[in-house]
Amino acid sequence: MSSVTLDNIVKRFGSFTAVHQTNLEVSEGAFVTLLGPSGCGKTTNLRMIAGLLDPTEGEIRIGGKRVNDVPIHKRNLGIVFQNYALFPHKTVADNVAFGLKYRNVSKADAEKKVREALELVQLPQVGDRYPKALSGGQQQRIALARAIVVEPDVLLLDEPLSALDANLREDMRVELKRIQDQIGVTTVFVTHDQSEALAMSDEIVVMSNGRVEQVGTPEEVYNTPASEFVANFLGASNILDGTCKAAGDGATLEVPLFGTVQVPPEKAKGVGQGPAKLVLRAEKLTLYAKDTAPEGLVTAEATVETVDYQGQTVRYFVRAGETQFQAINLIDGHPFAEGTSVTVGFRPKDCAALPGG
Repeated sequence: MSSVTLDNIVKRFGSFTAVHQTNLEVSEGAFVTLLGPSGCGKTTNLRMIAGLLDPTEGEIRIGGKRVNDVPIHKRNLGIVFQNYALFPHKTVADNVAFGLKYRNVSKADAEKKVREALELVQLPQVGDRYPKALSGGQQQRIALARAIVVEPDVLLLDEPLSALDANLREDMRVELKRIQDQIGVTTVFVTHDQSEALAMSDEIVVMSNGRVEQVGTPEEVYNTPASEFVANFLGASNILDGTCKAAGDGATLEVPLFGTVQVPPEKAKGVGQGPAKLVLRAEKLTLYAKDTAPEGLVTAEATVETVDYQGQTVRYFVRAGETQFQAINLIDGHPFAEGTSVTVGFRPKDCAALPGG
C-alpha cells in the first residue's frame, strides 16, 4: 500500500520551474530518501508533501487521500528540520509535548507519551532541561522525539544531520534508522549526502534540476545507474566512451584502451547498438604491479599520476594514453608511488553500460 503518492507534481515559482512532473510512490513503512545537489528540487517536494508549499500542478495523496487542499496541521505529519526548531524558552518535555496540545490528549496521556518518546531516543533523563543545555546531537534527538510523539502517518526529515560534525553524524544516522525501524513509520528523508542515502534508505530518489533521474534501492542506483548524472553523483566513477557492437543478452562494448567488454544484461538496460558509455566505479578498478594482473580481467597499462593516501584506502589518479582514471583501492603496506608503471584491471561483471550520445 502506498503511504505517500506524488502524481505528476509540478512546482513553479513565477517563470522558474523548480519541480518537473514528479511521480513517486512511497510504500507504507518505507524509508525513502530524496537525494541530489542543492537546488535539485528535493526540499521543494518535501515541503509540498508537508503542506508548506502548494503544487502548481498534480496531486499529492497521503494514505490514499488527496491532501492538496489540506492544511499542514491536519495532515498528521512529523517534521524534523535542519535547524531542529526547538523552542528555547520551553523545557525538553514541553518541546516534545507541543504537538499533543492540538490533538485532545489528556495531560496524563501526554506525559506518558513524552516519557516513551524520550526513552525511544535514549534521553529519558533530560525532560526538565532546556535546549541550550543540550549538545547538537541531543537536540537532534529531541526534535525527532517531538516529531514522533504524535504518532504521525508520515515522518518528514529535511537534512536533519547536516549541522552535526562528521563522527556524530555517522552515529546519528545509525540511531535514526534504528528508531524508524522500531516504530515502523513511513519516512521521507532529504539529503545531499550520498553516504547517508546509501546507508539508511530502502529506496533512493535521485534528483537533478527538478527532475527525477532514477528511483531504486541503494544497490540498484549505485551499481546500475540510469544516467551519467547518477553515476557521477553517487560515488566516484570512470565513464568511458565506447561503441555497442551487440545488444540483447547484455551489451558487447568496444572501448578504447580496454578493447571488448561484455557487460551483463542487468547492467546494460536500454543500451542498443551504436554509441555507448561504460561506467566503471573507482573501487572496482584495481592497480597491480606491471604485468602481474590475474587472469580473467580486462586490463590496460597505466602510470600513477597522483596518490591520495586515506589510511585503509588510497585513491589513485592514473593515466593510460590520453585518458585519466580514478581508482580507490584497499592497501596492504605502502601504496604505489607517483610515476610508477602499473597494470589496471577490472571484471566485466562490475561494469554498467549507458546509451551514448
